[in-house]
Amino acid sequence: MRSWRRKGARVVAGFEQQEAAVLRGLVSQVDDMLRARAEEAPQDELAELTGIRTGPSESPNDPVLSRLLPDFHRLDPDNPTKEALDSAAALRSLHEPEVLTAKIGVAEVLLRTLPPSGGDVKLSLEEADAWLSTLNDVRLALGTALDVTEDMPDELPEDDPRAPHLGVYHWLTWVQESLVQALAE
Repeated sequence: MRSWRRKGARVVAGFEQQEAAVLRGLVSQVDDMLRARAEEAPQDELAELTGIRTGPSESPNDPVLSRLLPDFHRLDPDNPTKEALDSAAALRSLHEPEVLTAKIGVAEVLLRTLPPSGGDVKLSLEEADAWLSTLNDVRLALGTALDVTEDMPDELPEDDPRAPHLGVYHWLTWVQESLVQALAE
């Protein structure tokens, strides 16, 4: 990949075909997970009448989805009161649909602007913000799946099944960092 650079009100970069395929594949996987979660929303007659959508009241069981859709209210693990549990469930039910819509929307921007066969990508500043958000979601998802921690070495032993994927995680970090630097110019 040719790193991001600023050209006026646009940022541009170039992706090889394989890089585009990897990035599109990862974004599509995260997008599919988010869409499946959105489809889990309960059917609510009041929501149909008012247009106010509601979502699930419980956190996702999947660790990756749980990382992408954290609780809106932190519970005291030593004393989870009924009121606090009810509050957390209500906040999730009210706000998760909006968060899902936003995450799916930015993924669509990346998939629309990244050619499947690679090549040059030219983004408006708004599209670049969408890319940053999507790259962050993909990094969170991959990092959770790989159990990335701050003290994890940059390289894992060859026999570790996470080793090849950690390189992709580091590449995504570089793509995101390069984009942030270009936007800051």
